[in-house]
Amino acid sequence: MFLGTVISLYFVPWPIVSAWIKPLPNNVQEQVNKAADYGFDGIIVCVNKTGNKSEFYTSGYKNRENRIPADPNSLFKIASVSKLYNAVAVVKLVWDGKLSLDKTLSDYLPELKGRIEFADEITLRMLVMHRSGIPNFTDTYMYWAAPKETEDEQLALILDKPANFKPDEDYEYSNTNYLLLGRIMNRILGYNKFQYIQKEILNPLNLNHTFGSIQDVNIDDVMSGYYVGYETDLKTDNIGSILATAEDLGKFIRALNDGSVFRDIKEQEIYSSIYKYEHTGLIPGYQTIAKYHNDLDVVVIQFTNTVNFDGYNWNMSEIMYNRIVKILKKKN
Repeated sequence: MFLGTVISLYFVPWPIVSAWIKPLPNNVQEQVNKAADYGFDGIIVCVNKTGNKSEFYTSGYKNRENRIPADPNSLFKIASVSKLYNAVAVVKLVWDGKLSLDKTLSDYLPELKGRIEFADEITLRMLVMHRSGIPNFTDTYMYWAAPKETEDEQLALILDKPANFKPDEDYEYSNTNYLLLGRIMNRILGYNKFQYIQKEILNPLNLNHTFGSIQDVNIDDVMSGYYVGYETDLKTDNIGSILATAEDLGKFIRALNDGSVFRDIKEQEIYSSIYKYEHTGLIPGYQTIAKYHNDLDVVVIQFTNTVNFDGYNWNMSEIMYNRIVKILKKKN
């Protein structure tokens, strides 16, 4: 019994425990100043308060090679948080009668029948809700060692592969679902889906610092991204992520939660039936946590720009975020 306890204590991730149990600092900035202790080169935190007013907290570096301090106005690759914008776009197209949640993948992309198992049974609703059973292309062996830059290359990784489960029989997060939704939107619209997102979501909310691709921005405006043990700055990698400032993302998350991103209550009800109101994002060099906290009426956005896919690094990011929220609650 004693030996088992000693062995289990040996494997406890003490830096995580230490970060968790330390007394809370007096304010958010003091907590953010500890980013380097958590293993992050840089951090940006935006607290969007009642009235859509934003407060910013930073520490560390926007670019560690040139020792450029973290800048709250930097663009950041928000990775899977992009799915929130895409899910809203799908709902708007459904409400306009241009898409149907009950039509199938093969209805919209008939060329995939026979290439994706159950393509004639998987509905758009299942794609949005991650209930399709289609394998996740980013889970293919060593994917992140050399990420694919085109959607055709990404999709090719899972074509002719068996489904992970039959449609709607289980839940499994899959980036392939949203790749396919993007293709469907592009085909229905006749132009790139991000133009639609910009017209129907970003412009009405005056979100002028959100972009569809690394190719659409001044690279000097982008926060550098780092992978533990790999010295190269990852900010120039084109991996299909939306980029946004923390302020823009905070305003979008508020609009999503207070309903102002929707044209009417019926549109919001459709969205509520198929997707969520918060998200996290993780790609090499970039971690994002974006959530609305109803009890405080605040949105907290956290960007950290150092990543290791061992889980430890993400845990430290979550601990940082949760402690910031606790400080805000304590102040409140």
